[in-house]
Amino acid sequence: MSTTQDVQRHSVHTLVFRSLKRSHDMFLSNHGFLAPIDEKAEKVKKTVKARDCYGLVFDRVKRNNTLKLHSAERDLNLQHGAIQDGVNYTSDATMVAEGALVPASAVSGTGVVHIPAPATGNTVQSIIPRRAPAMPKPKWHAPWKLYRVISGHLGWVRCVAVEPGNEWFATGSADRVIKIWDLASGHLKVSLTGHISSVRGLAVSARHPYLFSCGEDRQVKCWDLEYNKVIRHYHGHLSAVYTLALHPNIDVLVTAGRDATCRVWDMRTKANVHTLTGHTNTIASVVCQAAEPQIVTGSHDCTIRLWDLAAGKSKATLTNHKKSVRSLVFHPTLYMFASASPDNIKQWKCPDGKFIQNLPGHNAIINCLAVNPEGVLVSGADNGTLHCWDWRTGYNFQRLQAPVQPGSMDSESGIFSMIFDQSGSRLLTTEADKTIKIYKEDDTATEETHPIHWRPEILKRRKY
Repeated sequence: MSTTQDVQRHSVHTLVFRSLKRSHDMFLSNHGFLAPIDEKAEKVKKTVKARDCYGLVFDRVKRNNTLKLHSAERDLNLQHGAIQDGVNYTSDATMVAEGALVPASAVSGTGVVHIPAPATGNTVQSIIPRRAPAMPKPKWHAPWKLYRVISGHLGWVRCVAVEPGNEWFATGSADRVIKIWDLASGHLKVSLTGHISSVRGLAVSARHPYLFSCGEDRQVKCWDLEYNKVIRHYHGHLSAVYTLALHPNIDVLVTAGRDATCRVWDMRTKANVHTLTGHTNTIASVVCQAAEPQIVTGSHDCTIRLWDLAAGKSKATLTNHKKSVRSLVFHPTLYMFASASPDNIKQWKCPDGKFIQNLPGHNAIINCLAVNPEGVLVSGADNGTLHCWDWRTGYNFQRLQAPVQPGSMDSESGIFSMIFDQSGSRLLTTEADKTIKIYKEDDTATEETHPIHWRPEILKRRKY
């Protein structure tokens, strides 16, 4: 008869602990007696690691040493030949410096020996110490002053557009009304109602009697100004539409907003020609021009995108800004544009978006930019400050604080949009105190009464 014996069951923890103890007891005698290090293998390991991390540096040092060796040999040969020809080197100052990029000349009483720079295929060359380029003197611009305040809206005035004939301008407000004003007198001409939420963007066509508007109600409207009626709607945006622009040459309307897309519409047929996707946050500004890039957008995702209109694709993404890009503006005569962000105002060169310079100093949330043909760039911020810049040099020649309407709080001094009229002599701003303010140049100012406080920084010579 076979007898069965019950096997004692243990928990997993006990079994693991026992296995660990047995392993410990097994290898305890070998503890502290590690295998000897193979010096050859260790040297190979260090060499491979150094080559992997610093290979480029090793190659550069080797090339420099080779170049110095060749230069020294050539100098000795040239010196020897010059002495044989009767020309002697009188001092160490006439010797060729090691690795010099500019050829030196040895002078004696009988003649001059020119020693050429080493002609090798190597691209490593010494850098010539030179002074940093001096800052160009900025052009003088007359200071700007406030000369008219227009009130009539019942909410924040969010956008403005000037008609190509320079006779009137339109404003859109949080009171859902578009108002058209006479530019010369500032009198109200007509009010257009139809939006059911805040109006955020306006544009007047230069070739048709049309006014285009967009708003937080997701609607994009085309108004016929001969009848003051809406004749077309452009449906497609999934959220609030914050900005729009018209192409200067072709019948194309570009809109963008909170759904992070930029839509290109055929003005006549209302067809959505392109939907430009790529931004990951609200698009706050869009501008158009006839040359490449035809469309540029700035977004709260801190990037600027340059778009190919024919292909409907992004051709470049500029990531220099660290904060939201709320405004863009093309220069009217130069092939450049500027972008505004709380970190800096930046200038770019078309068509590839090459960075030109920073305009630092406007430390606020900049909502809008405007530039006139004279090279005056103006930035307006959420705290009611206006900064005037010389476009070419980036010199900040004037700072203004927009006064708030009596009865308004100081926090209602924000500037939401601005534009120069067609002559560039008047600046229109729309603000949070429900007013439109018009600025013009001070006719009485001269270079003597308002001099340029130009103090270029004295840059130390860099040691190379």
